[in-house]
Amino acid sequence: MRRSLAPYAAKPAFSYLPDGHLGTRRDGNAFVLKEEALLGRRIKLPAWPVAPSRGFSLTEMVVTVAVMLVLAAIAIPSLTRVFAIYQLNDCASRVAGILKFTRYEAIRVNKQVSARTLATGANWTVFADTNGNGIADPTETQDVVIPPLGLVPAAGLPDPSPIANSLGNAGLVLTVLSGVNASVAFDSRGAVLSGNGTNVYVLYVGNLTDSTVGYRAVVLLPSGMVQIWSSSTGTWQQVS
Repeated sequence: MRRSLAPYAAKPAFSYLPDGHLGTRRDGNAFVLKEEALLGRRIKLPAWPVAPSRGFSLTEMVVTVAVMLVLAAIAIPSLTRVFAIYQLNDCASRVAGILKFTRYEAIRVNKQVSARTLATGANWTVFADTNGNGIADPTETQDVVIPPLGLVPAAGLPDPSPIANSLGNAGLVLTVLSGVNASVAFDSRGAVLSGNGTNVYVLYVGNLTDSTVGYRAVVLLPSGMVQIWSSSTGTWQQVS
């Protein structure tokens, strides 16, 4: 005698739903809560509360923009000055770098090599004249100083006495190279040849449109060592 499987098929197979509730599967796909299967009706689950959202009002936006403009008006002059000082320091460092490179190149090739300053319109080119032709060739190490920065003459600059007094030798003479086309030579030991060892060469760097940021002096000693001085406060002070 064959037994009917209907009683077993009528029993729902309960399992856990993805949200943790115990339920049964209908038609192999749809899940139904156990409570719904037992009570024969649908159960409404409480909905999560949703906070109302709204945008900015015109008044709020106008006030915010006004505050931002006021803060920008206060900060821009300070940022402009800081950037101008950064440009001045960077320019002095790059000029000093050309002098140092020329010195090391003279030692490397074991012969005399010159560093030159050359005016090209409103710009100044500082370069290592490794082939000795007096021209800044594309293959030679060089740096171009462009406005508002420039290599300025000594006239109108702060008194260079602090620089001269730091030399410790009354026989050494400060000689300004900036403001004119000039050159200085290094021998195979890296010492300065120009001036028979008595000249201390100075290249002044300044902002042509804003003297309030001060000046920088790149000082070349007879030994070939390079120093950088600053006059941001009106008095020369060595910074490196």
